[in-house]
Amino acid sequence: MLTDLKVKVGPQVYRYHEGALDFVPEMLREYKVIRLLLVHGTISWEKAEPKLTWLKNEPLDITYYRYTGECSYYGAEKIATLVAEKNIDFILGVGGGKLSDLVGYAAHIVNLPFGVIPTLASNCAPWTPLSVMYKESGESEGKSEHYLRQAAFLITDPNLVIDAPISYFIAGLADTLAKWIESESILAQSHLQDEPFLQLAGYTAKLCQTAILTQSKQAIEDMKHQEVSDAFCHLSEIIIAVAGMVGGLGDKYARNAAAHAMHDAISKYLPSSHKYLHGEKVAYGMFYQLALEEKWRIIDQLIPFYQELNLPMSLHQMNIFPENEQTINQLVTFIYSKEKVHLIPVLITKERLKEAVLDLEIYLKDV
Repeated sequence: MLTDLKVKVGPQVYRYHEGALDFVPEMLREYKVIRLLLVHGTISWEKAEPKLTWLKNEPLDITYYRYTGECSYYGAEKIATLVAEKNIDFILGVGGGKLSDLVGYAAHIVNLPFGVIPTLASNCAPWTPLSVMYKESGESEGKSEHYLRQAAFLITDPNLVIDAPISYFIAGLADTLAKWIESESILAQSHLQDEPFLQLAGYTAKLCQTAILTQSKQAIEDMKHQEVSDAFCHLSEIIIAVAGMVGGLGDKYARNAAAHAMHDAISKYLPSSHKYLHGEKVAYGMFYQLALEEKWRIIDQLIPFYQELNLPMSLHQMNIFPENEQTINQLVTFIYSKEKVHLIPVLITKERLKEAVLDLEIYLKDV
């Protein structure tokens, strides 16, 4: 029996369908909300606000706060100040992944319930009880904040989610595929095979992988035509919610490993990587983890999928390969410092981590 497994399944209430946003006031009444802090972005808010028709009718004292675009300690303190000044009793986030992360972390530090209305499907941030932290400059802090509270609700409408840049959706598909790549070898170890929640995490990761590899082409095509189809709804739901259940059920054994560690490393030490979305950097990170595990056959199988979605496969392809060896050593040292990387059942040394970086570049040189 594992004694270090913390199962955090997800938001207390989840709804994703046409008209679901009309259910939000009922959730706010459940929490007896009087003074609401509504945190939002810019473009996403312009698209979301007209769909939140209840804002004008509910007897709420609402304070609106447009965040800076980053999930930062600065942003969390700004929210904490507003909460104190306005005597806020509930925080609602309307926007993308960084906003969801910011609202979750801010609610944690001020000890308030919170809900989220995602406006795009680019990652599982609205589902998971952790926040990836950035500086206001966009540079990664190189760390995530983990907490034990979950959202009171995650509610959104596919008609809102589909009206977003397709590149974010594709990045979300990559970020979700990583759930399988990062957890498969860890969960396959004999001493973890009989753990019920880890089995559920493995099944869920496999579900994500199968759906993404078989339905992505159709879902992307439907999104281009703004058609709220079954394929789009299924995959956007998998990105936003189901993917989050992998880590929620499997905790550190299924949350992330070398792919996300590499994402954090290049976000921290390669400023030129900021032009890439989270899921795009994770896409490269997946190939890095596969190279670390010497799973070249799986890389070969995934190359056509990557090419079809125009996902980055190597640092050279991204035009961010560091010519300075010291920078590569910084990447490797950072990755080595991450506990979950050491759960992968292969030899993990700084030398091996560095070899994998260089081996992958050589392997994909002519692709």
